[in-house]
Amino acid sequence: MEIKVATINHLSAIVRLLADDELGKTREQSTDPLPQSYIDAFHKIEQQVGNSLIVAMDNDEVMGCLQLTMIPGIARFGAMRAQIEGVRVDRRYRGNGVGESLFRYAIEEAKANSCHLVQLTTDKNRKDAHRFYERLGFVASHDGMKLLLDN
Repeated sequence: MEIKVATINHLSAIVRLLADDELGKTREQSTDPLPQSYIDAFHKIEQQVGNSLIVAMDNDEVMGCLQLTMIPGIARFGAMRAQIEGVRVDRRYRGNGVGESLFRYAIEEAKANSCHLVQLTTDKNRKDAHRFYERLGFVASHDGMKLLLDN
């Protein structure tokens, strides 16, 4: 298994993973060709310092992914923090250490970028994900809230 920063060639597989669950299938569109909005978003992520899509690879196959964003802040004496989002592991590879490898990579990247904490949000319905995050040492210390905007 190789963990690395995604390229545009991985984008279709990433979107497929994002769409492959009960929540994702209602908000993602994994078609061929991909909607241009995904391609545009990928390029914005790629151009932004401290923002990357990370993939777990087995040869040429994407087994899992996450987005890692480094966020500078004023709180906590100007501490940097890392935000992890869009975590998915292909159902064929779950339970084989793919998710843990992705997280270990992301945590090491956060440390290398002088982050003082790593945070994530997770849907309240993802009970298996909650157990996974807790096993890695994450603590449900805050309630997250979201406001969807019409664009």
